[in-house]
Amino acid sequence: MKASQELDGGVAEYLSTVPPAPEFSADSLRLIRERRAAMPEPELSGQVEHTSVVVPADPPVPMRIHRPKGVSGVLPCIYSIHGGGYVARSAFREDARFDAWCRQLGCIGASVEYRLGPEWPYPAALNDCYQGFKWLVENADELGFDRERLGVFGASAGGGLAAALSLMARDLGDVRPAFQALLYPMIDDRQETRSSQWDDVPVWNPASNTFGWQSYLGELYGTPDVPAYAAVSRATDLRGLPPTYIMVGTLDAFLDENIAFAQRLIHAGVPTDLHVYAGGSHGFDIPHCHADVSVRARTEVDHWLASRLATTATRG
Repeated sequence: MKASQELDGGVAEYLSTVPPAPEFSADSLRLIRERRAAMPEPELSGQVEHTSVVVPADPPVPMRIHRPKGVSGVLPCIYSIHGGGYVARSAFREDARFDAWCRQLGCIGASVEYRLGPEWPYPAALNDCYQGFKWLVENADELGFDRERLGVFGASAGGGLAAALSLMARDLGDVRPAFQALLYPMIDDRQETRSSQWDDVPVWNPASNTFGWQSYLGELYGTPDVPAYAAVSRATDLRGLPPTYIMVGTLDAFLDENIAFAQRLIHAGVPTDLHVYAGGSHGFDIPHCHADVSVRARTEVDHWLASRLATTATRG
């Protein structure tokens, strides 16, 4: 099935300058991981301290803590969960994101290194993310941030995990994020929507999406037993979730599931901002892309985060 929208010209120009990413599959996964691991380290400002820690869980969970240098006092905090289709990428690539955010937003950052599929299917990744979040809350005083201004952020599979973490936190009631920012979150394993079947979208096509979900869900894939904590689109009750930001482009396979999720959040009484960008592909907001739509998307999520970080959360 062909997409019903055209790719933004600036985004198309950017994508033409980078080598096309191989389709995700069992045969290509090793190469994809090796290429990502070999990417050069980003140039950092030197104004943010990036520290590796290990959360004492079972198994231990590696994390990175980011704090602006020379800034005192109690700051807000963003807990970031990286993307990668539930099968790739590393939290240690989040240094550049927080090198900017810690300086611009005046916050502390934390990025979690969760276990990946297919080696570690659900619930391994979510358990790691939840343990990391709990550890942050428990150590807020030592780390120097305000528990009431701690929110979660995630893109793609990271957005799916961030949404699942918020859902689990609501149900368990021991720790609660103040907000959730979800960029084109990967939240529906069923792939029944029209956009999920577009075979001509760049970056993340139906075959890659299928492989990602199969790897994450393992034996649960294709069964009616997939829990909402694994695929948040399956959740039947969204009441009590934190204020939410959702962003997606019209050339993204996740378009329909993201719009539907935002609509259901609104109907459940959750303060929700939905931003849909004409011509945006999956990951179109990457910092290296200078298309107008990409710059606007990055600016608007930064503004929303700034407003949330400045607000003391009200616990429901």
